[in-house]
Amino acid sequence: MFNFDEELFLRLVEKEGLAYRGQIEEIVDSICKKGYSNIFMIGAGGTIAMMYPYEYILKSNSTIDVHAEIAAEFLVMNNRHFSKDSVCIFTSVSGTTKETLEAIEYCKERGATTFALVAEPGTPITKAVDHCIVTGSEKHSFDTFFMLLYMVVFRFMYNNKEFPQYEQFTKEVALLPRAILNAVKAFDKRAEAFAIEHKDTDYHMMVGSGNLWGNTYSYAMCVLEEMQWIPAKSIHAAEFFHGTLELVVEDTSVILLKGEDETRPLTDRVERFAEKVTKRLTVIDTKDFEMEGISEEFRKHFAVSINWAVLSRISVYLERERNHPLTLRRYYRKMEY
Repeated sequence: MFNFDEELFLRLVEKEGLAYRGQIEEIVDSICKKGYSNIFMIGAGGTIAMMYPYEYILKSNSTIDVHAEIAAEFLVMNNRHFSKDSVCIFTSVSGTTKETLEAIEYCKERGATTFALVAEPGTPITKAVDHCIVTGSEKHSFDTFFMLLYMVVFRFMYNNKEFPQYEQFTKEVALLPRAILNAVKAFDKRAEAFAIEHKDTDYHMMVGSGNLWGNTYSYAMCVLEEMQWIPAKSIHAAEFFHGTLELVVEDTSVILLKGEDETRPLTDRVERFAEKVTKRLTVIDTKDFEMEGISEEFRKHFAVSINWAVLSRISVYLERERNHPLTLRRYYRKMEY
């Protein structure tokens, strides 16, 4: 596949990523033994979007009190649920994100427990938190972070006596890297065709719901807008019919992300509408991908990883077709603001 090193992916995500299971369990178990009141999942941009699936999973499968918060807003909002007994979870590829570092210091000053997943070793965030898993590579870091966050949140649920299937679940997490690899191979031609067709498209609507809402939000803002400078809007499927539908015409690009959780009927409804109006509807449905060895019970959770991985194939082809590197920025980390 174009711009994809299969051997490197399996080494970073499968071999090295899965090896963190024991460390994660030790960290989560120690936090649970100490006791906590709630979980705050805090980030900025792509990393807060990464937290939304796990907030959804906890809210729909657990009684654990959970809050996903944008770091900069969290710092000023005086959240009355936050206390010294809160557990605060962060992710960062660079380990240097300003708002995330400030949020970590804020949490620590107030006695809360801090835990981060970071790609780059020896960076400020790795040194600032109480507990840290350092994966060691920016490449495929999101695939690894998604996989490790499954272990984190379901371990909290297991310790809360809400998820007795934990052992079977983690066995199936171990199958996820191969499922991702098979999905990106199956989707690759579609990704290339999308990029060729849409290299000059000047606006996209991205629609999703449930545990795919974070991916919807992140891909529209962090990839299409930040990395490709293409205007885009992320729309929750439940809200699509409360305004946005009026902007859909025959040539509107609508990218619909369909998962397998309880909110699937919401995306079905958007699909039924959009296919009547626009000729440029793209449906990316995780049900189309085989996840060998993964049970029906857990597919809905792993849809987050599968969806993100196939979207990433679109990214590499957009970069090529538009001659616009994914690393190119006008302002981000280029100037003070």
